[in-house]
Formats: sequence, structure tokens, C-alpha cells
Amino acid sequence: AATSSCINAFMKAGDHCVITNCSYGGTNRICREQFMPLGMTFSFVDFADPQNVADAIQDNTTLIFSESPTNPLMTLADLSAISEIAKAKGIIHVCDSTFATPYLCRPLDHGVDLTIQSLTKYYDGLNIGLGGALVSRNKELYERTKLVQNMHGNIMTPMTAFGILQSMKTMGLRIRQQSSSAMAIATFLESHPRCSRVMYPGLASHPQKELADRQHRNNLHGGMMFFDVDGDPVKLMDNIRRPWTLCENLGASESIITACAVMTHANMLKEDREAIGITDGFIRISVGIEDPED
Repeated sequence: AATSSCINAFMKAGDHCVITNCSYGGTNRICREQFMPLGMTFSFVDFADPQNVADAIQDNTTLIFSESPTNPLMTLADLSAISEIAKAKGIIHVCDSTFATPYLCRPLDHGVDLTIQSLTKYYDGLNIGLGGALVSRNKELYERTKLVQNMHGNIMTPMTAFGILQSMKTMGLRIRQQSSSAMAIATFLESHPRCSRVMYPGLASHPQKELADRQHRNNLHGGMMFFDVDGDPVKLMDNIRRPWTLCENLGASESIITACAVMTHANMLKEDREAIGITDGFIRISVGIEDPED
């Protein structure tokens, strides 16, 4: 609802958006299946290099849509550099910062105009509540999003809001533990002979480690990562043991494992999926608050 409210609020038929080519699957789907048939156009580009964003801007571009870190490839967008590009052209810059949460990164501090947060993930942290937030830099943007929210009925129930407000009280504690455990697990996986690739912003091997250190707060990098493993992901799913939970959610207190090729991205053509780096053995994990030794 937060993503659809944003696009409904700031785009119309004939408008163009520059959007990351690696995003939450629902974002990609709604752009292609709902908004493109309504006459809006989208350029899906690699946001790891801000120049790609600048080169994709057209005369009718009204929105730049970044995601950092991206789901599931863990690439980062230089939010300050992209915000400068957007401001120079008078374009609104929105960033989905669900993986980072405000505890790790506050996009508005980097010049972003709007930030999207999935409250279902780290805010709730218990696999109970569903919700999203669209946070505005100024009153003008806020009033526009509130109007669209009211017209569309994208409003959380009071009980859900109450529950998430309660679970938010421990979000900082959870994220500190999840980040610490994730670093230990990523280091372990990087030395494992069955893992051909491990991607976590806290690792020295991450291609954007300098940006991660500069953009992420508290010297933390969150609980999300992925690795490539040899073998059949279906067989892997048949052998998941506690404390791991097999599902598509993320950011919860329990550790979650997802075989993206046959779960979150199963609807993609194999060649399209592999073109962006999601192999058959691509495993996304959301590290919980358990003891990392477990």
C-alpha cells in the first residue's frame, strides 16, 4: 500500500519513473502489471552506479525510485548522490529502506524526499502485523500522500497499529543482535567450501563496503544476506532444521531461510532471474535473535 500510494500520488499517465532493476518483487510487479497499462513508463536500471540513474532520466521523469539495500541482491544505492541528481532535475526521490530500517539508515538525512518502510518486517518483528509507511520530507509531500491514502483507504486497523507500536519498542535491541549474529554467520559462510558467493554489507568482500560504512549508522549492517550454494534448492528446503524457519517473510525474531529461485522469484523466467544474479542455489537468509552458535 505504501508503494502504490507513492506512485499514485506522484505519477500520472504519460509520466516516467527511473526505478531500480532489483527490488522487492511486489514493487516490480505493480509497476509492470498495474501502472504500465495505465500509461506510465518505467526504466529499470542498476542503481549501484548513480550515473546509470542520471542517464535514464527523460523529459517526463517525475519520480526516481531507489531501494537500499536491495531485495534480495544486497546492493546499495548512494542516496546522497542520487538525491543530488534528482534535485538538479526537480524530480522526487523515494527510497525503500525496509532492509536497513531507520536504525541503520535514514534516507531523509541523505536528501531523499520520501522513504518507504514495510512495517511487516523489522518494525513488527513477530510475524503478526501487516503494514507499510510512507514518510515525507515536508508538509507538501505529506498532504499529497495523505489525500491519496484517504481516497484509496490504505489505512491500518487500530489494533494492528497498536501491536506494531508495542513491538517497535524492541526494534533497536533486535537489530543490534541480528546485525551481530549476521556478521558472524556471513564470516562462517564465506569460508565454507559449499558456498561460492556470500553477500553481506558488513563483509570486507562486499563490493560497496565503503558506501555501506559511510551510509549505515551505528557501525551495523542489518540481518539480511544471501549466499550461493551448490546443489538442489528443493532438497535443501526439505532439510531445514530449527532454529531456521522456511518462509518468504523477513526481519522477524526467528531466523528465516528462503530459496528465492523456487519461492520469491519463482515467477521469473530462468534466464531473466539468472541475468540479475539469482541462481538456482541462491539462498536469502534473515538472521534472527537466536544465539549465532545455534
